[in-house]
Amino acid sequence: MSTLESIVDRFEIEALRGEFTDAAMMYDYGRLASLFTEDGVYRIPDANVEQIGREQIRSGSEWLKSQWVYFVQTTHPGMIQLLGDTAVGRAYLSELICLRNGNSYLNYAVFHDRYRRTEDGWKFSERVFEVRYLDTTPLAGSAPQAAEAEER
Repeated sequence: MSTLESIVDRFEIEALRGEFTDAAMMYDYGRLASLFTEDGVYRIPDANVEQIGREQIRSGSEWLKSQWVYFVQTTHPGMIQLLGDTAVGRAYLSELICLRNGNSYLNYAVFHDRYRRTEDGWKFSERVFEVRYLDTTPLAGSAPQAAEAEER
């Protein structure tokens, strides 16, 4: 049975996960980094990426953006297990990515998360990106803004 506090915690963690996707899609990497604890870690094992601390997360995300023509991420709710002032969870996502080098990716993945309650609310203490399906077939579509920018 859920207590009011656990319902609020789950709501706040789900809002944190939504904020991550929004910050990524809006290229707001300062905000994205602020969603992590000071010592938070973001890992993408398949790409050999490990960013520790907010500054590495921000600068690493900015570098990734410099590689993209366009990037679209859609995240879906998963599970949350509350453990007092910490929690673990998973979120499921799909991404479309077109790189400046001509490569493109469609993937379905899982975020494996660890959360910590802080004075500023719930934050990620760790977020690990695990690809479950990857398609490198050239994407047939385009992003209108990206196409316009390349024409200039």
